[in-house]
Amino acid sequence: MPEPMPDYLRAVLTSRVYEVAIETALTPMQRLSRRLGHEVLLKREDLQPVFSFKLRGAYNKMAGLSQAERAAGVLAVSAGNHAQGVALAARKLGCRATIVMPSTTPSIKVDAVAALGAQIVLEGDGYDAAAAHGQRLAAERGLTFVHPYDDPAVIAGQGTVAMELLRAHPGRLDAVFIPVGGGGLAAGMAAYIKALRPEIRVIGVEPVDAACLDAALKAGQPVTLDQVGLFVDGVAVRRIGDHPFRVLREHIDAMVLVHTDEICAAIKDVFDDTRVVLEPAGALALAGLKRYAEGLVEPGATLCAVASGANVNFDRLRHIAERAEIGEAHEAVLGVTIPERPGSFLDFCRALGPRSVTEFNYRFASGASAQIYVGIALRHGAAERAELIGQLAAAGFPVVDYTDNELAKLHVRHMVGGRAEVNGRERVYRFEFPERPGALLRFLERLGTRWNITLFHYRSHGAAYGRVFCGIEVADGADEAELHASLQPLGYDCVDETANPVVSQFLRA
Repeated sequence: MPEPMPDYLRAVLTSRVYEVAIETALTPMQRLSRRLGHEVLLKREDLQPVFSFKLRGAYNKMAGLSQAERAAGVLAVSAGNHAQGVALAARKLGCRATIVMPSTTPSIKVDAVAALGAQIVLEGDGYDAAAAHGQRLAAERGLTFVHPYDDPAVIAGQGTVAMELLRAHPGRLDAVFIPVGGGGLAAGMAAYIKALRPEIRVIGVEPVDAACLDAALKAGQPVTLDQVGLFVDGVAVRRIGDHPFRVLREHIDAMVLVHTDEICAAIKDVFDDTRVVLEPAGALALAGLKRYAEGLVEPGATLCAVASGANVNFDRLRHIAERAEIGEAHEAVLGVTIPERPGSFLDFCRALGPRSVTEFNYRFASGASAQIYVGIALRHGAAERAELIGQLAAAGFPVVDYTDNELAKLHVRHMVGGRAEVNGRERVYRFEFPERPGALLRFLERLGTRWNITLFHYRSHGAAYGRVFCGIEVADGADEAELHASLQPLGYDCVDETANPVVSQFLRA
């Protein structure tokens, strides 16, 4: 028989989170509210002592341990916010904490956890390897494993966010948007909200490339994703937790999936209203709220998003700022063919009208036409982009829209220049691999010397994973099959971009 569902309402109301956590503010997003035509509220979990909600669940779990369990110590596996929550809770409770982190974890996060007094163990290139090691270590040392989300006590602790929200805003509230990784925060909040205010819609938000709850709801059970995107590292979870799923399949009203650019735009929105910079996972719920609001016919709804954390590496801000304008539909990214003759750029700019050029990449090439990679500032979003493309085409400039093309925005925009004659003997791929000193060398060593590399681009985005765009020469079909077989053991996320039109337009003769 399945175990009975915990009484989460009672568990939330009796959680012991306030011995270390604070009751966070509910901030009106005045600027964004005016723009959307709805009242937008932001539940500010970035204001917690560790700048994330994770402290709540970790402390509630650890506060409920026996004296003997506390004396033995606890262990957690995390590369970020959960690690800091467990470490601070352990210091408050006077117990030892061991934190297993992937060896790829940025030093700023390792140092932050160590400063709270926890013992750090670095193991594996990613979370899965670190988690396996952590489970073994906990068993060997008799430590209590503090799971980041798949534990009723952790879920109840996270649910106190909803308790504060409803207390702070007892009036009309149409929908609450909650970021979903493993599901602990969403489950705790959904259980509490539906027990007291069932008319409020509870909406989960996930990145399109890490949508484990959406996949589970469609399948009727938790499923393991083959891979997840890493930009929103705070929710990069391949499988929803079993305990959270039992709650969410009954209480979640809808799911909203958003792209990287929309998340970056939401980070900018929060900064514009509060002068605070959230981490990508922290702005995920607001990105979902904005997408949901676009579909509302009547203005005047009251919508709330949870700002779940603000532990962002400073060096990621360059990438976030670069993508925010596209996420707000304030920039179009286009590949345009113009005549290779004096004055053609002037003619092109005249066809643009009174619009600002945000980026222009071009290199002379022989022939009658030139290919330019251009960014254009927009004032009126997607409708203006469509109008602009029509204007350029009518003026005799063939246009390809790359605004939603990930390869174009991550790599090709930095590579416009020489174009190679490859005669169809080149395959091109995007890879993601664990980032650390010497990572590029290890990547190339794993690829080996069998293949001739025809193109290579790497650019750091301040994340735990490096992104590489690579061209490889193949002789024939058999050679190509051998290449595909040799890429599998690398174990890196890999996307074949050979047929991507931006490659043909800018990187090949």
